[in-house]
Amino acid sequence: MRKSLYIPFFVVMFVAVADMAMAQARIARTEFLCYDKREDAKRDIRTQIDKYIDIEPTLQFETSEGSVRAVYEQKVTIPASWTDYNSYLHVENVGADYTIFINGEQITKPIDRFTPSEISITPYLEQGENTVAIVTVEEPYMSTIAEDIKSATQPKFENCYIFAQRKLGIYDVNVRLLPDSLDRFAQLRLDVAVDNSFSTDENIEVGYDIYAPDGKLMEYSVNRVAMSGFSRDTMHFSPWIYHSNPNRWSPTNPKLYNLMLYTKRNGILWEYIPMKVGFSEYGYNESGEITAFGEPIKLNKKTYNASADRATTQKEIKALKAQGINCLTPTHPQPQWFYDICDSIGIYVIDCAAISSPTKAEERGVDGTPANAPWLVEDYLLRVETMYRRAQNHVCIIAFKLANDISGNGYNLYKAYELLKSFGDSRAIIYHGADGEWNSDIE
Repeated sequence: MRKSLYIPFFVVMFVAVADMAMAQARIARTEFLCYDKREDAKRDIRTQIDKYIDIEPTLQFETSEGSVRAVYEQKVTIPASWTDYNSYLHVENVGADYTIFINGEQITKPIDRFTPSEISITPYLEQGENTVAIVTVEEPYMSTIAEDIKSATQPKFENCYIFAQRKLGIYDVNVRLLPDSLDRFAQLRLDVAVDNSFSTDENIEVGYDIYAPDGKLMEYSVNRVAMSGFSRDTMHFSPWIYHSNPNRWSPTNPKLYNLMLYTKRNGILWEYIPMKVGFSEYGYNESGEITAFGEPIKLNKKTYNASADRATTQKEIKALKAQGINCLTPTHPQPQWFYDICDSIGIYVIDCAAISSPTKAEERGVDGTPANAPWLVEDYLLRVETMYRRAQNHVCIIAFKLANDISGNGYNLYKAYELLKSFGDSRAIIYHGADGEWNSDIE
């Protein structure tokens, strides 16, 4: 193993061209997998996904040279059948800040240890054997942004994987079940971003079906879209879902609809994406209260992060709910199954980006608090957008926090607030450290 492949990489990290490529590698979108069969999608059977590889790299060496602390590698064989697919690397539970190398080439800037990340690796893979390296790093500015946040307790590299998705397929999903204008029943608001990574014009069919909590089929549709080469388009579905008011989601009535998305090409079903959807509408009022269906919610909150595994976390959340806790406030983005548990058990969540900088919170000059250090704005925006995109479709989430409560304020958190507002979400954006400034909907 030649350490020189990894040790000096920060020398070129801030070259403009390298920055652009690295920024394009990491993406922010809903966390999902594509299954080959409907039944496997419903039961989350990943072993049957043809193009899915678990990632658990082994330690190659540790060092204190430069910013690198350790290098973990795994050999991955990419067959010729992946040619017409886009490949993504999902990373979480590294236990340290890290960057990604593919075949000796650095493809990401440093990524914080607290936010599960998805990275587009298609341009960097070769047919045959490839080397995927997760390189842990220690950068002072990274630790300054995330002071006092503790690392996740899940096993190292748990839920890290590579999966390949067809180059003509679903790129992202935004879904809501909201009341109609007269409050009679629900309307499904389903936006499906479709991506064509081929250079040629292509046709694809995108379909869905949605089932009520009692298993009854409520609606289905299949729409065809013609796409130009190297393009992305969004398909909008907005059917009425009748007889839905008894299924309004709340901690006392945590009922979920089952939504299945799928794609077809030339009459052949390609991929399935399962989702759980709850019927609710969140907002906030002038009194600084979070609302559900226009009515204030009385919250009994507790700071809680996921435990070592899903079963333990589910048991602990049930115990908290039995004690009268109805809202959890994690300190950073959680594993996907954490939000699934909260959806199904019935407990509110105020999600939070992995930002905590109390030490220099009062130093409001430029480069005083990290929140007012413009050269860090990209890191702030990535953390906030990834937090939002990953979990945007979960009904348990009633608001989003820009940062932990005492993290300074300034340019970076102003831009983060503007970014979240631009998504058009009715849920409150909260930052108690705003101290009366405009970048918080609730004081």
